[in-house]
Amino acid sequence: MTTTQRIIPVAIAAALFASACSRGGETTVLLNGAGATFPNIIYQRWITDYNAAHAGVELNYQSIGSGGGVRQFTDGTVDFGGSDAPMTDEEIAKVGGNVLHIPTVLGAVVPTYNLEGITGTVRFTPDALAAIFLGTIKRWDDIRLRSINPGLDLPDADIVVVHRSDGSGTSYIWTEYLSTVSPEWASKVGKGKSVNWPVGIGGKGNEGVSAAVQQTPGAIGYVELGYALINSMAVGAVQNKAGNFVTPDLSAVAEAAAAGLEAVGPDTDLRVSLIDGPGDRTYPISSFTWLLIHKDYGDEAAQAKALLEFVSWALTEGQAVAPDLGYAPLPDQIKPWIAARLKLVTAAGAAVWSGPLGQ
Repeated sequence: MTTTQRIIPVAIAAALFASACSRGGETTVLLNGAGATFPNIIYQRWITDYNAAHAGVELNYQSIGSGGGVRQFTDGTVDFGGSDAPMTDEEIAKVGGNVLHIPTVLGAVVPTYNLEGITGTVRFTPDALAAIFLGTIKRWDDIRLRSINPGLDLPDADIVVVHRSDGSGTSYIWTEYLSTVSPEWASKVGKGKSVNWPVGIGGKGNEGVSAAVQQTPGAIGYVELGYALINSMAVGAVQNKAGNFVTPDLSAVAEAAAAGLEAVGPDTDLRVSLIDGPGDRTYPISSFTWLLIHKDYGDEAAQAKALLEFVSWALTEGQAVAPDLGYAPLPDQIKPWIAARLKLVTAAGAAVWSGPLGQ
């Protein structure tokens, strides 16, 4: 399917018109993507750096949520998608299997709260988090919270739950965790990019949830670790499978990745869950985030080649900025697995890319 055959949103059409011009006589390849807000911080940094260094390519990424990213990728209105929730088998069937999941970085979804005067880290057990988001723990001084936070003077105040209002991979990660640790949550709500939240108010994107929590005394929400760090938000410690309370940091996320990859092999399709994994220091709400790319780009050989060159750069040179932005770089173990999948991409009847990552 060619770019001209796609139904192009107005914003993308404007960018496409601009790309028709040449840069100093050189034709520019335009690549449009959309999806997850979870990795938006690092994606925008990568795109800014890559566009500046590669005059023949213009990359754009719209942070619209994983649900929107999967939808636009499926509809063919973008060249690549972004999602924190791997596409389901049913969603993959809708694109005729024409998709590869490419992990880009690792992150964590963290409980963040607004409690004035509380300087220590609030601890949460799996049961307590499930009960808060089910609405059965309604106040901060509930005995179930006070018993696991003996050193904190939790206030006599209502809890205001904040959740995503849009289809979200961050919500998928959060609800996958709650479904894993709480049979009640699994039976009453379940997991998904969008669910019927029992209680709370909605915010659009990680940005919207961050803003709502910051503006609402007594609020608790869930956001990607990078958003919490950039906005200097309080982050809770979550009890992991080993029984330890872990404050999320990049080393705890890296441990979750190591544990998750031990359970799979190089033949995996890379839709690997890291939720509630083993390990003393593992943070239990960790996840890869994925780029969604096609296995076959039809007659769009130039676009496919430019996209894979960007992906190769992002997964090697681009990883250096990940820690400063709140993400854990990809483990070296998974990079040959990714390279093998990139070699499967075809356009105009031929393989698009043959080198190792970084070339």
